[in-house]
Amino acid sequence: MDVALPELAEPTNPLDDVETVISSLAEPDSAQVSHLEQGRLWRFRYGTVEVYVQMTGVTADDTFTVWSAILKLPVQHQTELYQQLLELNWATTLEARFAILDQEVVVVGTRSLLGLDPSEIARMITIVASLADLYDEELQTKFPAAA
Repeated sequence: MDVALPELAEPTNPLDDVETVISSLAEPDSAQVSHLEQGRLWRFRYGTVEVYVQMTGVTADDTFTVWSAILKLPVQHQTELYQQLLELNWATTLEARFAILDQEVVVVGTRSLLGLDPSEIARMITIVASLADLYDEELQTKFPAAA
């Protein structure tokens, strides 16, 4: 009995995969890439937010990180903000999460490149960009800057 084995897809270059996803999501003429000592950093506009994608290299030991800043701190009612963010982390962020980076609330997703496939790259970039665009204006309105 002959059993047909599924053909394995050619491995793709994760750098090309990132560029493909960004080109499909970015506002026209907003995508930029920087070649750094440790990998590459892309920046693009999605709706009302700037989204960053960093890949430290292309080996299994390297990392893939996507983030977008949505709210500068400090804000009024900061404790309420933190509670809301923790609740959202549980219920709505999927593989991403809310965090604080350099006195800004960000949406972030990160993982190693080990076993990372093109669909995971697309999913992470899309989740982070979509959540940031969904919540930035709402949180900025609900939690204005502290006086």
